[in-house]
Amino acid sequence: MAGLLEAIEIKRKMYFEFEGAPYHCLDVDVSKPTARGGQTLVRLKMRNLLTRAVFDKTFKAGEKFKEPDLDFVFASFLYADGDGYHFMDQASFETATLDADTLGDDRLLLPDNLVVQLQKYNGRPIGLQLPPLVEMTVTRTEPGVRGDTASGGVTKPATLETGLEVRVPLFIKEGERVKVHTETREFAGRA
Repeated sequence: MAGLLEAIEIKRKMYFEFEGAPYHCLDVDVSKPTARGGQTLVRLKMRNLLTRAVFDKTFKAGEKFKEPDLDFVFASFLYADGDGYHFMDQASFETATLDADTLGDDRLLLPDNLVVQLQKYNGRPIGLQLPPLVEMTVTRTEPGVRGDTASGGVTKPATLETGLEVRVPLFIKEGERVKVHTETREFAGRA
């Protein structure tokens, strides 16, 4: 039996269920009353894990929420086709599929065999959590031109194996492996 959480107990990065859907808390702001008899209010910035919508909502401190039936399993990315993006559970070896709309731009950070954390709500896959860094191969970039480095920190566009475009330093060549921050989608170094 999932326990009940009060609004005042919800912290950043926690999960809770509201109106029959799982939510992820992105930020919390607690406002305590200055007058006697005033109620403590909790303003939550939250993301609906099913629709990916983000919004702010204010609750009374004593309002209760159920803990969602969320599971996080390690899965490796297998392939993408017309049906969606297919992942294999590392423990049970079952295949789970997420559609392109659910993944959004995160699908550009999925090289073959990448291990991710798959989110399952009531046994159904609803999203994924990427590792902080992803290694990918540069498939297309212009050669760096000598003399372009006078200002320092000069970068050039590069297309990676998944189609993601990032800015890389001039010394990076086609065929090299690079690391990319999954949160910022920026170059993080050579692999």
